[in-house]
Amino acid sequence: MNKKLTIALLLLAFACNLVNAQVTKAPAYPLITHNTYFSIWSMTDSLNAHPTRHWTGKDQSLIGMIKVDNTVYRFLGKDVPSYATILPAADEQAYKCQYTEAEPTGNWQEVKYDDSKWQTGTAPFSDDKKQAKTVWASKDIWVRRTFALNDLKIDRLFLKLYHDDNVEVYLNGEKIYNKVGWVSDFKLIPLKEKIKNSLIKGKNVLAIHCANTAGGAWLDAGLVNEVKAKPTGILLAKQKDVTVNATQTIYDFECVGVDLKLTFTSPLLMNDLNLFSRPVSYISYKVKSNDGKNHNVKVFLSASTAIAVNTPTQTVTAQKYLTQSLSVLKAGTVAQPILQKKGDDLRIDWGYMYVAAPAAAKAVQYITTQGESVNSFLGQGANTLVKQGKQLALNTVIDFGSIGAVAKEKFVELGYDDIYSVQYFKQNLKPWWKTTGATIDKELTTAAADYTSVIQKCDAFNKSMYSAALKAGGKNYADLCVLGYRQSIAAHQLLKSPQGTVLFLSKENFSNGSINTVDVTYPSAPLYLIYNPRLLEGMLNGIFFYCDGKNWGHDFAAHDLGTYPLANGQTYGENMPVEESGNMIILTAAIVKAEGNTAYAKKHWKTLSVWANYLSENGFDPGNQLCTDDFAGHLARNANLSVKAIVALGAYADMADKLGQKAVAQKYKAIALDMANRWQKLADAGDHYSLVFEKKDTWSQKYNLIWDKVLGLHLFPAQVYKKEIDYYLTKQNEFGLPLDSRKTYTKSDWIVWTASLADNQKDFKALIDPVYKYATETPSRVPLSDWHETKDGKMVGFQARSVVGGYFMKMLEANWVK
Repeated sequence: MNKKLTIALLLLAFACNLVNAQVTKAPAYPLITHNTYFSIWSMTDSLNAHPTRHWTGKDQSLIGMIKVDNTVYRFLGKDVPSYATILPAADEQAYKCQYTEAEPTGNWQEVKYDDSKWQTGTAPFSDDKKQAKTVWASKDIWVRRTFALNDLKIDRLFLKLYHDDNVEVYLNGEKIYNKVGWVSDFKLIPLKEKIKNSLIKGKNVLAIHCANTAGGAWLDAGLVNEVKAKPTGILLAKQKDVTVNATQTIYDFECVGVDLKLTFTSPLLMNDLNLFSRPVSYISYKVKSNDGKNHNVKVFLSASTAIAVNTPTQTVTAQKYLTQSLSVLKAGTVAQPILQKKGDDLRIDWGYMYVAAPAAAKAVQYITTQGESVNSFLGQGANTLVKQGKQLALNTVIDFGSIGAVAKEKFVELGYDDIYSVQYFKQNLKPWWKTTGATIDKELTTAAADYTSVIQKCDAFNKSMYSAALKAGGKNYADLCVLGYRQSIAAHQLLKSPQGTVLFLSKENFSNGSINTVDVTYPSAPLYLIYNPRLLEGMLNGIFFYCDGKNWGHDFAAHDLGTYPLANGQTYGENMPVEESGNMIILTAAIVKAEGNTAYAKKHWKTLSVWANYLSENGFDPGNQLCTDDFAGHLARNANLSVKAIVALGAYADMADKLGQKAVAQKYKAIALDMANRWQKLADAGDHYSLVFEKKDTWSQKYNLIWDKVLGLHLFPAQVYKKEIDYYLTKQNEFGLPLDSRKTYTKSDWIVWTASLADNQKDFKALIDPVYKYATETPSRVPLSDWHETKDGKMVGFQARSVVGGYFMKMLEANWVK
């Protein structure tokens, strides 16, 4: 063979392997990803090393086992610990106790202390009058709960505690726990053996002091026993490989005699919004013999009803039914409190989860308690149909029959019907997939019928997306895009507004739970500009609607539409005038460029003009206000925020020109150019530009400059980009470039934007590689955090947020900048 041809073929093979290799390491692995409530992850590298979880960290158990002849292997999940209540907290059973809000004298924590003069109250104690059984509005509260025990057979004792803020806890006079700070839900705290042994038959006392130091007050407590699990004889399947691509996470397992390929597919393809919005994921099994012999194989899936509750103590109802083409299990809470909770650290407790299998698979389906699901597959329990209870399990067994060297493939579906997804200005909205009159049974049926074609479409997209990212920024960059794809999408919900417009509403995950936050939309935008700018319209439409209405009344843009899932108006406590107005104008200009027409800008021109006028008067040298990096605190004369205002005015001028408003375009282009020239002087710090105007000993990432480049505005000379890039390369730490000179933490989405200012691949790679190192080596095993420490790679805050869609900025730059 010709030597040059051989080299060319080897290079081609290498390139193909790169495209097909995808990602093999992640801080957490997406399994089921549709929206902020229907989102299940594996937080460990080995799928069978830990229970699967919702992105908030709460267990949402999926158990998978395979029976090869007479041997059972577990390949998915791990049994969730079983807890028996010793002393119920108020989420399980109302209880009364003695309390005082005046500091007691004497040994108030002792069993024999006389608390007869204290008040009697019912837990929980809180300053939230809607949820409190006893209102606690003072700074401190002391609580004594007397209880009797008859059975001291306890395997492992846990304190079940929900406190806000500082707390100290005593059991029979001995301090068992204390913490400075607060939690947003119950925590199970393991107690030492000697504490367990201090419990006595008869009278015991749990005594607690809680201090409200920072707003918000809550106290509720109980005791539970972690019941020791009985040996099951189940072996662990050997995980040989894991691969993550844009729409799938694929695991390869080896058992004695059989190999199993397990694929989780969430078909989030943005070119088909009906498919994109369908709340159905596939769990596919492909099995074949690995020793030349035939083996009898059965595969088992157990899905916990924790997927359909906010807390494990909620009662659920479950049922089994058949359609013409499916066998289906269904479960949801008895209470069905539709859209009655709002906030961040919450799971959905309305609507219904579904596990469906094609009739042709001849699956055996049944419902048990979660604790009995594994035993049922082992033949140690009945295949019953438990119709109501707490912590149930939906179980599905598929018999593959005799398996030889030819692989057999079968699948099950996991779906969720949330009935109503969001309240939008007091009107409850159904999800997008329901707006055509579809039912969940129809969606499950269509998903099953289209399985082969959907998988093919996903495979084609996975390859094309990775290839484009690889070409734009190299392998490490492409891997980051893969990690960002499903996570970003799954932090949104797709709906249609009462006015008939698209709504694609985000939740500010693991932050304050805001819905449709503008400065979360801003960093998320590049992904959607590339693959469907209509979805970016869906992120802006609600803000335009709100700001055009009578209830806003400001000449700058709003920060958010409320607290998820209630989009009834801004709930964030402080405005970000320059930040949000700049974001809205820049993103509208980006939509105009992506769509190749001015229709969207024309529709909102009046409001955009009000914001542009505000920025022309207030944007250049911003006052003491917050920007999107609000965790860093207020900052006056923020040079990067000034860049946002300047670029927004340039973008507004560009849109005016395309709309034929030449005089407006000339006016605002002149304003933007004048500001850009003055900016270079005020921010000049010699070898870089400062964080704060006229403070040369400061510096910051000027990530907002990227829009000057990708929108082709030419407000700032290329030398400004280069000076900043050269300086950033001297400031990097092991896990990335710090956000600015104040701290060593960073935002990984902003690093990608900053790196995209580079005029060569070498500098881009130098800035991206530490981010890749963070993503693949961080000790924080959660869905990717965008806010991390550059010295040790640990998350600082935030997880599972949509802003990782910003990783696609380099791809957008590659598409738009010629």
